[in-house]
Amino acid sequence: MPMNATHPENPEHTGPAQPADAPVFTSFVAVGDSFTEGMSDLLPDGSYRGWADLLATRLAARTPGFRYANLAVRGKLIGQIADEQAAPAAALGADLVTLVGGLNDVLRPKCDVDLVCARLAETVERLAPGCRQLVLMRSPGRRGPVLERFRPRMERLFGFIDELAERHGALVVDLFGAEVLGDSRLWAEDRLHLNAEGHRRVAEAVWQALGLPPESDWRKPLPPAVRPGWATRRSSDLRFAREHLGPWIGRRLTGRSSGDGRAGAHFSTALGEAYFVTPAAEPPGCVTGWRRWTDGTVASGPSS
Repeated sequence: MPMNATHPENPEHTGPAQPADAPVFTSFVAVGDSFTEGMSDLLPDGSYRGWADLLATRLAARTPGFRYANLAVRGKLIGQIADEQAAPAAALGADLVTLVGGLNDVLRPKCDVDLVCARLAETVERLAPGCRQLVLMRSPGRRGPVLERFRPRMERLFGFIDELAERHGALVVDLFGAEVLGDSRLWAEDRLHLNAEGHRRVAEAVWQALGLPPESDWRKPLPPAVRPGWATRRSSDLRFAREHLGPWIGRRLTGRSSGDGRAGAHFSTALGEAYFVTPAAEPPGCVTGWRRWTDGTVASGPSS
């Protein structure tokens, strides 16, 4: 499970020196779906890391006592995020909260965009009052026919996200408008989720949006690509259909979700509450592991 004590998160990362006036965040809660869970930044043990874990690692490396919780679950619709994640996230009282949701809804064949916006607004209204900074996002899209088919819905959702941000003092990270994130080379084989480099760029984008000093140009285009031959493209399409598209259609037809029976990385189903993890060793220095945070208000136990 992401961010547990056995997963060093970019252990060589220490980052550049921070200016004295750089904002400081002592706690971070991430809310959302597979994008925030970390798919498909795959670790050797088969679990996912992703932009939120990478961001938490960087924030923790500069902040003693830093705490983090990732409550995101793959496949969740915005109504499920509102019902299952918003209250536990708000109860943690984090300085920084990120919310990304609604894209699973608008990518479905049938979607009530007005209802999606209403549930998103409900979630924002639950989270915004209790945090110092709420971050929303215009989710990235892989260039291709699927993006073009659903672009009107996506743009309508993103326009509403801008309105919510203005209303609640939230930041909006515009990933959809970043041309490089449409490059297929930043996406996993399932064509739905970013790969490791894609997630690294998203983490850098959020880092910079928070007013922290840049470490890299996350918008920098990839080198020109050599277009694969017909046989290679055909093989890739067939593998995609067999391993990803077919199972996805099967879940839709049977009313199942990839997130069924799953809880967020830092949510205890036994206790019915979320919990923080904190670096195994205090900064300064790189974060090489995490442990469950204990302070009398959060249950003790393993971090996964």
